[in-house]
Amino acid sequence: CRCGPVDAPVVVWPGRRPTNVKLATWNVNSLKMRLPRVLDWLAQHGPDVLCLQETKVEDPAFPAPALEAAGYAAHFAGQKTYNGVALLVRKALPPAADIARGLPGLADEQKRVVAASIGDLRVVNFYVPNGQSIDSDKYRYKLDWCRAATAFLRAELAAHPRLAVVGDFNIAPDDRDVHDPAAWAGQVLCSAPERQVFRDWSALGLADAFRLFDQPPGTFSWWDYRMLGFPKNRGLRIDHILLSAPLAAACTSCTIDRNARKGEKPSDHAPVIAEIAV
Repeated sequence: CRCGPVDAPVVVWPGRRPTNVKLATWNVNSLKMRLPRVLDWLAQHGPDVLCLQETKVEDPAFPAPALEAAGYAAHFAGQKTYNGVALLVRKALPPAADIARGLPGLADEQKRVVAASIGDLRVVNFYVPNGQSIDSDKYRYKLDWCRAATAFLRAELAAHPRLAVVGDFNIAPDDRDVHDPAAWAGQVLCSAPERQVFRDWSALGLADAFRLFDQPPGTFSWWDYRMLGFPKNRGLRIDHILLSAPLAAACTSCTIDRNARKGEKPSDHAPVIAEIAV
């Protein structure tokens, strides 16, 4: 386990005793269907910030009261049936500020971005387009979206040195993140242009928190519902937490909660969790 140096820059949340910030991301594939699971997971793991993707719920129907009762303030951007993101912040923390939705300069009706500042921690929650197939219009939309996201992240980093970018990126960064690299070579989620996007974001100064530590081989965050994908561990690592240099230096762990993929009617994704020394 790699820990940041003692004198690493840290997140500052006034009034909070020294501890670790627990930051998590989870594509829940319908919040309406998975709300009991999300509430149970919040109670069990107690993250300080949980970012959700594919909430698939319009804003008036968002279950903010249930999450409020669980101790979390919710900030969200949703739509019916598809997409949708939410950022849940433990109410004991400073309230979220400077909330932003969408990507500047990109005319897009799809709800894929919500960002907020919690103290001096800036969190950006992405649901990156899937792309469908490399010969499709949806793939071209994905690359256009990612170009706009790169410009957005460059500006966010300039304004917020303590930046975390999390979410379902729909990109497996390299062959370690794919159960069968030969079968997936050149396919959507693993194509060279998509992997270049991930490298571009890293080059901005964002570190892949999962790869800051030694990890067991064959650790994934998504498994197809079909063909016994999960029992056979035929998965991909496409859900990520990227950290700016000060946060990466203070990161003490990053794990994937495979247990959350088990049980009745699970999401096809598992949560990713990073802890950062405060």
